Formats: sequence, structure tokens, C-alpha cells
Amino acid sequence: MSQPLPLTERRFDELPGWQDDDQLAAFDAFRRSAEQVLTKPYRTGALGIECASFAEAYEEARAVAPSNQSDARLFFERHFIPLQVHPGSGQAGLVTGFYEPEVEASSVRTERFSVPLLSRPQDLIDIDDNNRPVGMDPYLAFALATADDPVEYFDRGQIESGVLAGQGLEIAWLADKVDAFFIHVQGAARLAMTDGSLMRVTYAAKSGQRFSGPGKALADLGEIPLQDVTMQSIRAWFKRHPDRVDEILWRNRSYIFFRQADVSDPDLGPIAAAKVPLTPGRSIAVDRLLHTFGTPFFVNAPELTAFDGHPFRRLMIAQDTGSAITGPARGDLFAGSGDAAGEIAGVVRHAADFFALVPRKLAPLLLGTGNAVSDANR
Repeated sequence: MSQPLPLTERRFDELPGWQDDDQLAAFDAFRRSAEQVLTKPYRTGALGIECASFAEAYEEARAVAPSNQSDARLFFERHFIPLQVHPGSGQAGLVTGFYEPEVEASSVRTERFSVPLLSRPQDLIDIDDNNRPVGMDPYLAFALATADDPVEYFDRGQIESGVLAGQGLEIAWLADKVDAFFIHVQGAARLAMTDGSLMRVTYAAKSGQRFSGPGKALADLGEIPLQDVTMQSIRAWFKRHPDRVDEILWRNRSYIFFRQADVSDPDLGPIAAAKVPLTPGRSIAVDRLLHTFGTPFFVNAPELTAFDGHPFRRLMIAQDTGSAITGPARGDLFAGSGDAAGEIAGVVRHAADFFALVPRKLAPLLLGTGNAVSDANR
């Protein structure tokens, strides 16, 4: 490889809080990925942590479940060694939080429920280097099909102004535009339908434009100090300024389309990019261009206490991604579903150390030693 990888070998006893964590909870999430790869292996990220290198650990995870926390810890210590993942020069690792909102919704439009969640339009097509017209923004992964070349798709302001009306795309109707926006941000939601049923919606596609968060817009306008920007402070500002909701939200031109999904286990989150249901407090979204889904990450964020009142030191499993999650030491922690999870996720923005648990046979190749791992990690 042309550049050294941002990885340094560590011992498990060097991971702060490793002995105190409940690795059994992480094992359950890991096993779901182990089962998924039988259907389709995960793509290898640029850091070179190959999905195939997990074969022995995945096979054992599918065959035998640890009965307690100690056995689960030994499972991970037996199959992996920790490699600290370093951020770019002069930077620190960073974690944020995400969750699955739960809001009331109607299957039909009413006076109260008038904000739609839309399914993917038929004229929205995937775009890549094979069909991208000359001059089109290379960022765009979706476009509007036309009789001639594809063009940039309608943006949030156009869609919310009704450009797609009459196509029957509405999956459900919400009462609040801000609730709908945060469902777009999270990419999934549980909908408590007015008929008593429960529906889940999850990401299907997007209009393609770059995401621009309302927090940054409000900070740039001097409405909320940047250090005070949280989901809660943003919602409070919108509540005080209902006449300016569109002004701020339409600065984010990206619009999300959804599809219905099953709620097979209400204790788990939606099925995400790694094609497994997310586990609250144990699934992490990472930069999929760098990392490989299914990789265990031990995350040390000592200033983060929102999850359980204690410093966040947990083994997480890479099972999702997001457009804002970029860089080797960057993660988004899944907090769960509903308002309580939203209260946690909305305040998470903390420095963190990341340790990727890498299969023992692969580690020396990544480190460039070509030798067995150190005696300390045997």
C-alpha cells in the first residue's frame, strides 16, 4: 500500500474498561453479522480488513453462543487483537449518536396529519461513473431520468412544495414537519399508526444532493452557539420560530425516500446498511469506504455518560454507515428507538479512541510486519 495505515497494535489489557464491559451484548450483534455473510459477504473497506478473514470467528459465532460475559470476552480475545485506529494528523476521534424515532402517523391525509413520508419515485435512477453525464456533480448518486441525459433530481424545497404530488408515493402522514425532517436525518422510524398498528419505515433512496444540517445553519446565522447545538436545542428553536421552519430546513437540499420494513423484534432497531437489525448500544455506523461491516470496535469515550451514567467504554459492531460519517476514527452510536433513545443520541458529540478488533491472522499483514502477532496478544 502506498501509505502507512493509521493502525497501532495494542493489548486487550490496554483498552480502558475492557474487563468491565459486557461483551455478551456485543456478541449477539456480532452473530447477526455472522449469519448475514452467509447470504452475501461484506465489501472490504480501504483499510484492508477483509470480510473473509473473519471466517473462523463467524463460524464459531454461528455454532456456539457464550453463556456469560466472561466466555464472550474470551471469544473476542481468542479470535482478535486490538489495533488502535488513529484519526488524521492533529485530529481526535469523534462519536455522535443516532436513533430510530417513534412518532404517531396516519395512513391517510387528514387535517392534523398532513406531512407525508414518500416512497422512491419511478423516475429516480441510480447514477455512477458509467451513466453520469459530462458536467454532472460527481457527488450525485441519484438523478432524474429524462428523455435525454439524466439531470439532478428535485431538491427538498421543490418536493415539499408538491412537485411529486399525485404520484401516490405517500407511505404515511405525520403531524409535524420537524418530526419528518429528523426521520430523514436518522433514515428510519417506527410509526405508531392511528389504527393501533405499528409500521417501520427505512431508507430507500435520496434525491442525491449533499446533506446540510440545520444545526450548522442556525449556528452560522447566530441563532444558536455552535457549542450548544443539539437535536434538543434545534427542536426548541423551531418551536419558537414556526414561521422559519422551511427557511432553515430547505437549506438542506437532500431529501430521503423510504420503504416499509418489518418490526420482527421490537427490541431491535431497523435493518441498516449491513443488512442486519441494529442493536441498541452495540451497533455503530462507520465510514464504509474505509471500514468493513461486521468489524468489532472497542470505543473509549470517557466524557460520554449519556447511555448509562458511566464513561462510554464498549465493544461495538460496525453495522451501518452515513454520509456524515467519514474518516478512520469516526463513528455514530445507535442509541435505540423512541424518545428516550432520542434524548441520548441528541447530545452525543464526544472525543473517542477507536480500537478495531482484527482477526489474528490478518493483523500482521495490516501492520506490515508479515510476522505473528506479539507475545502479549497470544
